[in-house]
Amino acid sequence: MKTIVHMMRHGEVHNPDQILYGRLPGFRLGDNGRAQAQVVADALADHDIAAVFASPLQRAQETATPIAAAHGLDIITNDDLIEADNQFEGLRVSVGDGALSKPRHWSKLRDPFTPSWGEPYLQIAHRMLSAANLARKTGAGHEVVCVSHQLPVYTLRRFLEGRRLWHDPRIRQCSLASLTSLVYDGDELVDIVYSEPAGASDPRITGA
Repeated sequence: MKTIVHMMRHGEVHNPDQILYGRLPGFRLGDNGRAQAQVVADALADHDIAAVFASPLQRAQETATPIAAAHGLDIITNDDLIEADNQFEGLRVSVGDGALSKPRHWSKLRDPFTPSWGEPYLQIAHRMLSAANLARKTGAGHEVVCVSHQLPVYTLRRFLEGRRLWHDPRIRQCSLASLTSLVYDGDELVDIVYSEPAGASDPRITGA
């Protein structure tokens, strides 16, 4: 029995101040983000989508809305899909004028492998795996969409591929509104397929 769980990153957010917004409330999709969400909804329109899960954050809920609507489904909110906790939340972290240039923040960078500035990578991987397993069981034999965030989706992928979890965020393969699709044969993960229905985006742009 084949089941596909599409781990989707939300669309582009309205973020004129270019801060790292993390779990802060009130960050909605911008016009481009809404268009990206619709492109993905159109791409999945003829797929056998049995359920749509989403992070509780506004941008994820808004990204999930056109997909759920296209299949006559309600969005199921799952806290395990939420963005990673981050001590730089609310700050600019761009090179040159951001928080990383301030000595008072340097202690947060002491351990990039865990990391020291936020939620441990392993914890992220475990909760995202829990979300993927719930989605697989809910939509067994069909397809399911889970709308989450860049770091959680990419961390789950690295965990499932058996790679080290710490990495350079500037080279993440997880564009806005992209799909990291987990393909299962019964309970066994047999493939991971990455796609960008709404096009590529630059992972180096903070708070996109």
